[in-house]
Amino acid sequence: MNTSSIFGDMLQTIAERGRRLLSLGRQPLPAGVGDLERACENLISRRGEASGMALAGDILERWRRSDDDDRRAFMAMLLEKFGPDPERLERAIEAYREERSPRTLRELHVAAEPRRQELIRRLNLAPNGIATLVQMREALLDQKAVDPDLEAVDADFSHLFGSWFNRGFLVLTPIDWSAPANVLEKIIRYEAVHEIGDWNELRRRLDPEDRRCFAFFHPQLVDEPLIFVEVALTKSISGSISELLGEGRAPIRAEDATTAVFYSISNCQEGLRGISFGNFLIKQVVEELRRDLPKLETFVTLSPLPGFSRWLASEMETPSGALTDADHNSLTLLEHPEWPGDPKTRAAIEAAILPAAAHYLLRTRNQRGLPTDPVARFHLGNGARLERVNFLADPSRRALRQSQGVMVNYLYKLDDIEANHEAFIERGEVVAATAVKRLLRNDRSAPRVALQIAGNSQERETTS
Repeated sequence: MNTSSIFGDMLQTIAERGRRLLSLGRQPLPAGVGDLERACENLISRRGEASGMALAGDILERWRRSDDDDRRAFMAMLLEKFGPDPERLERAIEAYREERSPRTLRELHVAAEPRRQELIRRLNLAPNGIATLVQMREALLDQKAVDPDLEAVDADFSHLFGSWFNRGFLVLTPIDWSAPANVLEKIIRYEAVHEIGDWNELRRRLDPEDRRCFAFFHPQLVDEPLIFVEVALTKSISGSISELLGEGRAPIRAEDATTAVFYSISNCQEGLRGISFGNFLIKQVVEELRRDLPKLETFVTLSPLPGFSRWLASEMETPSGALTDADHNSLTLLEHPEWPGDPKTRAAIEAAILPAAAHYLLRTRNQRGLPTDPVARFHLGNGARLERVNFLADPSRRALRQSQGVMVNYLYKLDDIEANHEAFIERGEVVAATAVKRLLRNDRSAPRVALQIAGNSQERETTS
C-alpha cells in the first residue's frame, strides 16, 4: 500500500468518526438550498477537525447527487451569501484610513477575502475533497458562460487552485506501454490535439524506441493525470504531423536522435482549465529527456494554432489592415473544401496564409495584452521561442477547421528559457526567430514594433 492510500484511509477513518460525532451516520442527506446554506455556515463556524471533515464530506456528497438546477443554485448561493462580510469590511476600511499600519492592513486583507474561499478550503478537508472540487469548478465554467456574475466565484476557485496545483506539488512520471491499463485508457480519452483512434494507434505512440510520453500527477488525485506530454525523437525539426504519426514511418534508434519534438500536450482535467501549473513544466521534461539521452540537442514543439481560423474569418469579414487585397482574394479560395488537393490553389493560399499566421501570433492581443492564441501563451510563458510557422502541417478535418492546417514550432533552448520567460511575463515580449518576423506584412494596423538584441544575440519582438 502506498503512502497516499494510507493517508486516504486515515482521513476516511477520521471523517467516519466525525459523522458519529455529528450523529449523521448514513442517514439521507437533507435537500434544498436553504439546508445546504445552513450546512455551509455550520462548516465555516466549526473548529473541530473530525466533525468538520465529516460535514465537508456530506456537503460534497450532496453536491455530487444534485442535478444541474441545484448546482446552479449552489453557485448562486456562494455568490450571494458567501462574499465578504460587508460590515466587517467597512470597519476595516475606516480603520485603515485612520491608521495605516501593518495591523489595520492585515485586517483589511482578511475582511476583503470572500467567505467562500474559507468554505472551499474546508470542503477540501473531506476525503477526496479536491477531486470533487475540481468537478465542481468544471460545472462552474459551464454555468458562468451563461451567468457572467459567477466570474467572482470562479476567481476564488482559481486563486485557491493556483496554490494547490503549484508545480512544486506535481509529480512527473514517464508513461510507456507497460503502464496500468487505466492510465493508458486516459491517454486515449484525454488526447486533445491528435485523436487516438484505438489501442493499436496508442501503442504506436508509446512502444517504439523513438517515442516518449510523460504525465504530471498531483498526490491527491491518484491515477488522475493533469497533463500528458507526448514526444517524438527525431533527427531534425519536424514541420508536418505526418512525419511523426504516419503509419508507414521508419522508427530510428533513440541514441541516433538529436531532436525531441513535443507534438501533443493535453490538459486532462477540464475543471483545471486556465489554472497555471507554474512555468517551466516543459523544461522539466527536457531535463528528464537529457538525463536519458545526452546527445539530444534540440527541443521543439509541433503545436496547433487553435484560434487562427476564427480570427481569420473575422479579419475577412471586418478587415483591420492585417491582410492585403491580394491576400484577401487568395484566402477566399479556402471556401472550396478540396483546396488542399489542388497545387495551384494551395500555392496561392500558402502565400497569403503564412503572413496572416505571423500577424496573428506576433501582433494580435487579448484583453490582457497577451497573444490571442492560447497555445502561444502557454509556450511563450514557459520560455520558448516562436521558431517556425508551417503551412498545411496537419490536413485533418479538425485542424483545417481550427487553423487551416497551420502548425507552429516553438523552440526550447535551455540557456534562454528563463530570459524568454521573463521577457514575456514582465514586458510582454514575444521572442521570435527572424524567419517568422520576415513573414509579416507592413500593414497600417500593426502596433509599433521595437526589435531588441539580447546578450545572447537572440532577436526579440516587442509589441507595445
